[in-house]
Order: sequence, then C-alpha cells, then structure tokens
Amino acid sequence: MLRLIDLTLARGSVPLIERATLTINPGRHVGIVGANGAGKSTLFAALRGLLTAERGDIAMPNGWVIAHVAQETPPSDKTALEYALDGDVELREVEAQLAAENEHPNADASKHGEILAHLYSHLETIGGYAAPARAAELLAGLGFEHAMQSRAVAEFSGGWRMRLNLAQALMCRSDLLLLDEPTNHLDLDAVLWIEDWLSRYTGTLLVITHDRDFIDRVSDQILFFDTSNPKAPAKLKLYTGNYESFEAQRTVEFEVQQGAFEKQQRTIKHLESFITRFKAKATKAAQAQSRMKALEKLERISAAHVDSPFTFSFRKPEGEPRQLLKFDNVSLGYDDKDILENVKFSLLPNSRIGLLGKNGAGKSTLVKAIAGELLERTGERVEGQHLKIAYFAQHQLEQLRNDESALWHLDQLDKQLTETRGYTRAREQEQRNFLGGFDFRGDRVSEPVGVFSGGERARLVLALLVYERPNLLLLDEPTNHLDMEMRQALTLALQDYEGALVVVAHDRHILRACCDELWLVADSTVKPFDGDLDDYRDWLREQRTKPAKDKAIAAKEKAAAVAAEKLAVEVIATAKKPDRREDAEERQRLANLRRPLQKRIDAIEKELGKLTLNRDALDAWLASEAAYAPENAADLGTKTRERGELAAKIAVIETEWMEKQDELQWVR
Repeated sequence: MLRLIDLTLARGSVPLIERATLTINPGRHVGIVGANGAGKSTLFAALRGLLTAERGDIAMPNGWVIAHVAQETPPSDKTALEYALDGDVELREVEAQLAAENEHPNADASKHGEILAHLYSHLETIGGYAAPARAAELLAGLGFEHAMQSRAVAEFSGGWRMRLNLAQALMCRSDLLLLDEPTNHLDLDAVLWIEDWLSRYTGTLLVITHDRDFIDRVSDQILFFDTSNPKAPAKLKLYTGNYESFEAQRTVEFEVQQGAFEKQQRTIKHLESFITRFKAKATKAAQAQSRMKALEKLERISAAHVDSPFTFSFRKPEGEPRQLLKFDNVSLGYDDKDILENVKFSLLPNSRIGLLGKNGAGKSTLVKAIAGELLERTGERVEGQHLKIAYFAQHQLEQLRNDESALWHLDQLDKQLTETRGYTRAREQEQRNFLGGFDFRGDRVSEPVGVFSGGERARLVLALLVYERPNLLLLDEPTNHLDMEMRQALTLALQDYEGALVVVAHDRHILRACCDELWLVADSTVKPFDGDLDDYRDWLREQRTKPAKDKAIAAKEKAAAVAAEKLAVEVIATAKKPDRREDAEERQRLANLRRPLQKRIDAIEKELGKLTLNRDALDAWLASEAAYAPENAADLGTKTRERGELAAKIAVIETEWMEKQDELQWVR
C-alpha cells in the first residue's frame, strides 16, 4: 500500500502540504482534485523521489515500479513505435542482455547456452514477443495511424510528442501510475480510449485532471486538496467513490459545517451578551472573566462557502441576422489533398453544435473554414449580414504579446472595436473590472503575459473573445489548461450566451451542457450524429473492434441474405412450393454461409496441429540434458527463441479459431 505519514511538503519557503496522513490500498484508482498551485504536482514529485519532505515520510512496497509521463521529449531518430517500447524498461533490459551475450558470448559454451535459454525464457514470461503489438495498440488508441508509427520522433509536433510520452508511460508494466493532466493534449476519441484502458489497469493509479467526466469514470477514490483557508497549506482529504460521489459528500460537509457555524455564532453572541452585561458588577465579575477566557479559547468555525474567482458572462451579441453562415457543396483541404468534400449546412443564430470525429478527420479544418481562416477549394461560403465571429484555438495563445500585459491587450482590443464598431472607449477601471471576472486582479493585470501559465494565457484569450460580443463563437479545445472552476464558469457563461456556438472539445461536460446538436466529421463528410455522447462512445468502440476481415465476412453474409431473400420473394410470387423445397433452400443457404467458415476452421486446426507438434518437439529438446551440452550451445539460444515465437503465433491462431467458432455457431 501507499502511505503518507505526517507528510509536510514545500516549494522553496512556501509550505504546500502540512502533516498529511493517509493510506491508499493497492489497485485503487485515485483522482486528485484541487486548485492550481495547491501542491498536486509537488506530491507527484515527492512520490518519484525528486523532492525531499520537510517532515514525515512516504512509504510504499519495495520494488514498486513507478510510471509517469515525461514532460520533455528529446529529439530522436527512433520511430514512434520504438519510442513507446522504451517504456517497458524490463523488456529493454532483457533485449540489451541478449544483444550483449550474442555479441560477446560467454567463453564457456555450456554457460553461454544457459544464459541465452534463461533470457529467452524471461522474454517470453514478460510478454516480450507480443510487446510490439501491444505498443502499436497503445499508439493507435492515442491517435497514431499505422504509417505514423514508423515516423521518427523528431518529426512530431509538441502535442504529438506528449502523446508519445503518454504511450511510453502506459507501456510500462507499472505498480504505480502517475498521470498529471493526461487529457490536455488529447481529442475526445483518445480520451474515451484511455478511459477504457485505465479501467483495466490493475496497478495503483493517481491521476490529476480537471476533466470531471474523465475523473468520474476512471477513479474509485478522490484525494481532495482543500485550500479553503488561504492562510494555511492544503489539507488532504481522501473520499471513497468517484467525483460525483465526492461532490455529494462535500455538499453534506458544507451543510454540517454551516450548521456548526450558526450554532457557534449563537453561543458567541450569548457569551458576549453576558460579558457586556455583568463584567462591571462585582458579584458577576468572576463569571464574566471566565466567559471571556472561554471566548478567547474558542476555535472559530468558518462559514461554509465555495467562492469561485471567476464571474463573467457573455454580453448580448450585436446584430441578429436570420442566417449567420451557409456552406454550399464546399470542399476543404491543404495542398493537393481534400480533407472534407461536399459540405452543406447553415448556421442560424440559435445553432449550438458540438463536433465529433476521430483525430485527423477534419474537425479543426472545418472550424478554420467557418472562421474564414481557410479558403474553400470548391463550393461557396456565404456570410450573413452583421456576422461577427470570435474564434478560440490553441495557436491564438501563442499570438499574445509576451512583453505586454493583460490590460494592454484588452485596451488594444477596446481601441479597435471603438474604431470599427463605433463603441465608446471604456475607462481603465472598467477594463480592470472586466478582467477581474477572469481572475486577473490587482498588479496581475499589469504584469507581462510572458510570465503567465498556460491556464492564464487561455483565460486571457477567452476574456478577449467575450469582450468582442460575437454572434458566432467558435471554440476549438477551449478547456486545455483550464482548472475545474474556470471550466464550470465557462460552461455557465456559454449556457447563457445568446449567439450561435460551434465547439470541438474533449471535455464532455461542456458538450453535454452547452450543445443542442452533435455533428460527426468522418469519411470526408460532415453530417448530424443521431445519438448522444454515450452512443458516440459505442460507435467508436465498434469502429476499433471491427477488423477488415470481419467487414468482408459481414458483407458476404449480407449479400447471401439478400440473395436468399430475393429468391424467396420470387418463389412466393410465382407459385406455392412444398415446405420440403423451402426447407432445402434454407439448408442450402446456411450451408453456403457455413462452408467458408468451416473451411477456415479446418485450415486453422491443421496449422495448429503442425505448430503444436513443433512446439512439443522443442519443449522435449529443451528439457533434455543434451540441450545444455557445450556442443549445442549455439542451437540452445536459437531454439529457445523459436519456442517463444511459436508460443506467440499459437496464441494468435487460437484466438482466430475461437472467433470463427463463434461465427459458425451464429449461422446454425
């Protein structure tokens, strides 16, 4: 188990966690929540041994393997697949030992053979032969197409490199997995996939995230960093259940705390009244003094409240056109490649649309085209009169002037709106009040943006968008780097926003709360999605688990069924046939469906028989004394490796055999 024992952690001279004591049992999945800067990442650093505790200790079983997501990805000529495989440290160690032994064999031939046999046996035990397939599956789940897995790490951008680091962490066969904001660089498809993966993870999981749906699905405990007292370090509280359960428990705690506060206030009022009335009377002076001491020693209970630092809303959009934007047979793409074809839709003032689709399907391409940043290759884009678009995308965070302040950025925008739309220039205090709604207060509004965190930069871009009063708001992954309170404030503001909205987001809470329609971007088209986000999850699973061979079988079965149906209609239309004829036709139809399946099963069984005989022969040889004779040292390593490869191949073929048996059962 993992234990924090009277633990105190600090960053520099600032204490972040003080005298925390708690126990996390093996196999628990713990979601970690709390305000930014509360010390969550500091705790991870201490767990990894990168930070020494000011007081107390961290205890965990000896030999526990800890996996985490690296924040940096060094440029490398390794392929993405090889980089992911590096996450399995034990695998790489065995491979290195094998390479060393083969390059510089032990002088004793018998000893050389024993070493190779042991290493190849260990390789099979840790699943080394299946490791490349496991790494490929991880990369595919995180959005890497087959061709991308062969590209060099150095060719990928920052967001993709973070996905590579995540794949490397998941590849590690760890006892403790530490994930710090794992969804920040993922799209919704990858988020849904990693949820399923983490639900099957058997080790102990600690995950920091501000995605409430994600933490709800992957956690069975919540570790809360309570910073309700701004003058004291965070208090760590462990709750049983997922995030929804945690919120319910916190609500009860607030009610209890508020009741205790009100009761204490009545006691204080009674004591103060007694002291005021009797402190001047000699006969009551001693009692008054006693109550004064009791009042001084009383540990005050604070009123229960949850203050959000964010208080903003979208102002009423300017202009109310009947149609904001229309796409008519539009094709979009880059260079000579079309990404989307024959796109047709109209955006009305009340449109509230969430875009779904796999990574690379064209969601961001579509949003860029709606924003006017990408010209259509064919077709027509028609803007309505008085259309005012505000567009949030990650690249806009990079367009902020690092040497200028938040107040300067807002003032420049205000000046521009005054010149183009005839606004009245806002006073500086009005601008400061507006920025205060996004938690830029005091001297912070005048500090250079270059010192801002990713979350603060995202908040500033959102503030500038809100200030524009758009009637069409485009948001492409707006929640990256935003904490849970800011996400909730944005959700509430979007619910009250009176303009049209198009959102691409991996945060399902925003999609559910703010969108009335879901559009699917897939197969070079854009079309309404008939279902909700749970249906989309099912659709994704179906796409992932349906290999090409199953699709071919399904197509053949459908064709056979259609042909049989057509034949039956023709028979009924021409004449009534005896039941025996219909039964015979049905038997023939089923036989036609079963024949290719049975043929493949027979072929598999024949191949399995050969492979099993070979494996048994190798097992018999490896179990004999002759295998370890000096003269057979070279053969020992080769045959051990062959045995491992045979075992992996047999496992794959047996899986196919079971699938074919299921299909055969279905057509009987």
